[in-house]
Amino acid sequence: MNKSYKMTIAGIERELPLCAINDKLDIAAFIMFSDVEITVACATELLKKVPDFDVIITAESKGIPLAYEMARQSGKPYVVVRKSVKLYMKNSTKVTVKSITTAEEQTMYLGEDDMAKLEGKRVLIVDDVISTGESLRSIEQFCKKANATICGEAAVLAEGDAADRDDIIFLEKLPLFFK
Repeated sequence: MNKSYKMTIAGIERELPLCAINDKLDIAAFIMFSDVEITVACATELLKKVPDFDVIITAESKGIPLAYEMARQSGKPYVVVRKSVKLYMKNSTKVTVKSITTAEEQTMYLGEDDMAKLEGKRVLIVDDVISTGESLRSIEQFCKKANATICGEAAVLAEGDAADRDDIIFLEKLPLFFK
């Protein structure tokens, strides 16, 4: 049986497929890749809610379309924390993270050029979904190392207990599906 969860996000209705995390829990998969309509609408609505910022930062990879579109609409730059060191990245800083959507710990990297873009700036952390907050914590560590001020943490969806947090900005609540 193909199970899904229907919801309206930024005024647009979508069917999110349910994916098993384990024997007791499913999550609804929100995928912005290839969905230009939802990406543009979500960026527009989030920009109405976030405080003033100098630069956007997101983690590779699902937050990239949102960060790009928010940067395009606001005219401000964005930085992507990478899952591996690329040839062009010099003197990379690394942070380890454990996310609900990845099976194992991941090490995230930011090159010195991108770290310099954060230095002393007001930074807006952006992601597609905030769930456990582990991805946010890794990005917070990069910001701290760059002496940046985190002015806000925003996502399209707040999943599970994250929806009860008052320190994040989001458009819609996304429930967890317990079996």
